[in-house]
Amino acid sequence: MANRAQILVAGGAGFIGSSIALAMAKSLGEDQVVVLDNLTRRGSELNLARLVESKIGFVHGDIRCTEDLDDPRIEATTIIDCSAEPSVLAGYSASQRVVQNNLIGTINLLEKARQWRSRFVFLSTSRVYPIASLCALPIAEESGRFSVKVPPHSLGISDDGISEDFPLQGYRSLYGATKLAGELMVEEFRNAYGLKTVINRFGVITGPGQMAKSDQGVFALWMAAHVLNRSLKYIGFGGNGKQVRDLLHVDDLVDLIQIQLARFDEIDGETFNAGGGLSRSLSLRETTKLCEEISGHRIQIEPVQENRVGDIPWYVTDSRRVQAKLNWHPKFSARETLESIHQWIVRDRDVLAKILA
Repeated sequence: MANRAQILVAGGAGFIGSSIALAMAKSLGEDQVVVLDNLTRRGSELNLARLVESKIGFVHGDIRCTEDLDDPRIEATTIIDCSAEPSVLAGYSASQRVVQNNLIGTINLLEKARQWRSRFVFLSTSRVYPIASLCALPIAEESGRFSVKVPPHSLGISDDGISEDFPLQGYRSLYGATKLAGELMVEEFRNAYGLKTVINRFGVITGPGQMAKSDQGVFALWMAAHVLNRSLKYIGFGGNGKQVRDLLHVDDLVDLIQIQLARFDEIDGETFNAGGGLSRSLSLRETTKLCEEISGHRIQIEPVQENRVGDIPWYVTDSRRVQAKLNWHPKFSARETLESIHQWIVRDRDVLAKILA
């Protein structure tokens, strides 16, 4: 069709979605990218202004509502599904919202992909891996972080982190379950209807523009607290802040998506782990030290002994499969990523102080 866009970004006014949409519009030109978003996330209105300035088509709609997906303005040759409720804790307090958004919404988008014969890129999560299995890994306590002593002949874990082969049997939080169920539906639609699909299991994504909350966006939250002089907590695992996650700058994620779209036929049907890896991993204590150095501020951090539901002590992404397949490698170091977040918060401090939790 003449009015058919190249890219539909579902959840495109969010942190990741807007970053993808802006980059795609820059490379593809006007009228080639359209965004669908319900604008319920605080701060999405700021991203919306940037989308409008870049002449990206915007439709105010909800993926849970099939009537909204019938809007002819959003028909596209490729659908990128970024529209998730990304909070693990939300699954324990608002289960219907998580299920409806992360699973039913994804199924609705897959049905449109079937009708339109669209390619489908699904942004999944490292949270598909079971909590009990991750917590059962042999943890060693170092001076500033936890590390893992890799058991011999282990499946899906090496010195590089957790790979796509890590066993999936076990519970993973309702959030993780909805994303894994979404992955299964992507595979079923691909097999049943011949869709071309790619699934990416991302770890912690961060960078400028992330409207962090206490249960999502930990690195942006940490920097915001240092800039805005707000207190934090080391929650669980002894209250020492030694739990570890790797981080990936959102621009590195965008680079990966652009490479995948350019080489889609080579990776059709693939599932990839994608993250910063061990060299871009930080404990909360290490994050605090970097935030103090970058911001020049020191804040109060309260130790809390008790674990929070759904938390894990250590997760590092093994991205070797996608790196080998596409020659993609993250460019931003952990420090550079935190510095970019600091610059953004300082520049827009007056506005962000009212939004960032």
